[in-house]
Amino acid sequence: MHEVALSHQLASVVSRAAAGRCVVGVRLEVGALRQVVPETLQWAWQFVAPTRGLNPVELTIIRVPAVVECAAGHRTTLSGELDVRCPQCPEPTTVVAGEEFRVLDIDVE
Repeated sequence: MHEVALSHQLASVVSRAAAGRCVVGVRLEVGALRQVVPETLQWAWQFVAPTRGLNPVELTIIRVPAVVECAAGHRTTLSGELDVRCPQCPEPTTVVAGEEFRVLDIDVE
């Protein structure tokens, strides 16, 4: 359950960025290829955030779908199977979205 470790790191980042101000919300973008279970991250956050003086802080997680693009320019949003091959041609693909793990906003009072 690496979501607990991620929650600790996230709380550290948020605390530093807030610089003593009261944090009321955090918006986080998480890509589908990050192997993060949003519900588990939310669960861990409710226990970790108060240890950093972040209570109550709403954590909003925005899921980013995985998208690949092949050398021929075809873009495909991956389904739950995460098959990274181009469905239209045999060209190799590159991931263009879905690997994100970043804080978008920190709402402070």
